[in-house]
Amino acid sequence: MKFIDEAMISVQSGDGGRGCVSFRREKFIPRGGPDGGDGGCGGDVIFKASSRKRTLYRFRYQKLFKAQKGGYGQGKQKAGKSGKPLIIEIPLGTIVSDMETGEILRDFVTPEDTFVIAGGGRGGQGNKRFTSSTNRSPRFAQPGEPGRTLHLKLELKLLADVGIIGFPNAGKSTLISVLSSARPKIGDYPFTTLTPNLGVVQPDSGEPFTVADIPGLIQGAHSGIGLGIQFLRHIERTSLLVHLIDASTIDPENPLHSYTVINKELTLFSEKLAEKPQLIVLNKLDMPGTEKAAHAFQSALPGNQVMQISAITHKNTNALKQQLTKRLDDING
Repeated sequence: MKFIDEAMISVQSGDGGRGCVSFRREKFIPRGGPDGGDGGCGGDVIFKASSRKRTLYRFRYQKLFKAQKGGYGQGKQKAGKSGKPLIIEIPLGTIVSDMETGEILRDFVTPEDTFVIAGGGRGGQGNKRFTSSTNRSPRFAQPGEPGRTLHLKLELKLLADVGIIGFPNAGKSTLISVLSSARPKIGDYPFTTLTPNLGVVQPDSGEPFTVADIPGLIQGAHSGIGLGIQFLRHIERTSLLVHLIDASTIDPENPLHSYTVINKELTLFSEKLAEKPQLIVLNKLDMPGTEKAAHAFQSALPGNQVMQISAITHKNTNALKQQLTKRLDDING
């Protein structure tokens, strides 16, 4: 299924049913009087956060969602049937905002969270409701109130504790496959990963946590170059970033080049991203010459913790898992 993380849709709650104008007419009962029933209320449009949904794919083709109208009132004081509510399931992490005002209406971060985004119209009252001492035979009833129409923007931001960032081919997909049970597509060419991958890590001790690899970050990603601008939003909710660097590409003359480029892209996209805590990890330490490059990197960045691993051979990956658990515990108190 194609990963869709943004959609524009319209929703319309149900119109209320009109009230009924009716008079009781039965044999041997003179002047039966008004007995028109009320119209039913229109159905609500309700959003519900579901862990079964992972993308906004269905909204690519269906753009209009309408709830059921309320039924008309009838004689003998019979009320119209209320319209059924329309429940729309969306993935966890979806932000719903009004396209016209830009106002955020709801941020769905809790499983099974429900929210009435558009209430149905109220049903009109029948003529029975308008009888009085001065008007014993009212010949009018209320029309139902119209439903509400909203034009909405849905934006999905993945919910993950840890986000793995870095240049293409840094080994993000391999690392997430080692840390968790996720099985992303892995290949030796740029932009192997075209969608974020999400996995659950079970440490030896402590609570499980979720980790996501963020694809497509290159120089200029914040302005739309490559794939980065599509996915930078997905690390906004993370608590901790793993900055993964391919040690085999480190230039000893300029060891911080890739590290600096990625951090600059984060800053240009959002100051909040640049302020997130990072754990720097040098990958592919199984390749020849990487130990010297790793030493040059560490020397150029004194005072910062830098872990050295090989995701493909699993070297130090358990230590990385333990360090991530510790850092998350410290961040979350």
